[in-house]
Amino acid sequence: MPNSPPRPPSGPAAAPCASDGPAPSPVPAQRAVLRRPDLAPKAASPRPAAPPRPSRAPAPTGYRTASAGFVAPVRQAAVRAPAPLASNGLPTSRLNKRMAELGLCSRREADDWIAQGWVKVNGTVAEMGVQVLPTDRIEVDRVAQGLQGQRVTILLHKPMGYVSGQAEDGHTPAVALINPRTRWREDPSRQRFSPPQLRGLAPAGRLDIDSVGLLVLTQDGRVARQLIGEDSTVDKEYLVRVQYGAVATNVQSAFPADQLARLCHGLSLDGQALKPARVEWQNPEQLRFVLTEGKKRQIRRMCELVGLKVVGLKRIRIGGVTLGNLPVGHWRYLSAHERF
Repeated sequence: MPNSPPRPPSGPAAAPCASDGPAPSPVPAQRAVLRRPDLAPKAASPRPAAPPRPSRAPAPTGYRTASAGFVAPVRQAAVRAPAPLASNGLPTSRLNKRMAELGLCSRREADDWIAQGWVKVNGTVAEMGVQVLPTDRIEVDRVAQGLQGQRVTILLHKPMGYVSGQAEDGHTPAVALINPRTRWREDPSRQRFSPPQLRGLAPAGRLDIDSVGLLVLTQDGRVARQLIGEDSTVDKEYLVRVQYGAVATNVQSAFPADQLARLCHGLSLDGQALKPARVEWQNPEQLRFVLTEGKKRQIRRMCELVGLKVVGLKRIRIGGVTLGNLPVGHWRYLSAHERF
């Protein structure tokens, strides 16, 4: 079959003109050429300049500025508000605080009694939060007095390895030793032990886990306030075995007398000067401390300040109550005639 003539390409570009000579031969289609992208980085457009940082404002009142420019808060001492005054100019205080000052009960007990209507001021049933004068007459109902009479105070010879308060770091609290089996057989008290006596039984003064001796546990807020209240003046006596550097025997002869004087008066803990104490040698390796305050690990820290190391600490007296012959790990009741 004969070849048909080629078809002319369509489109205006393929139309022949009269002035043109013979029709040009068709132009083969060209392939599209792929160009490699230009990988050269483009010049970054300049960013606008950041505005200048404002200069540090002066530190506010109550702040301290260090040389490096660090501003740290300064711990301010708490300022107590003055006691409110009555119309006659006499200072007043809250009823629960006044009851605690009079030794009637603790503040918490006072709040409970007031809520129950068991407290009268000048013959009128008191309301919560009422302010009273030092001259006001305060009366407590016999029901409250009876409940208070059932609260117990226990004396324990705490062994080493027990914590005074709540259980911590896996160590057992001293209150776990209070049970019928560990009661001292020579306890002169006729009071019977019962489980309710363990409710609210709390230490009135701590002893370190490594210390032994007399520990007071009480349900009575009056006793707790007397022993550990802010205005407590009850003294505590301790026997403390020490070392002075490598000297473990006849420490008394190696320890400077002026350092012993510092133990009595002149040391500070936590930025506060300690109250005067009585410190003297009980024997060549043992000191006798009598303190009227009880900061955390106070005796051990006092000894560290003068180069002594405590290797044994025992509390033998709190006020007028002594440890006596109470065996280690045993307890007894505070007798009715005993007073701290």
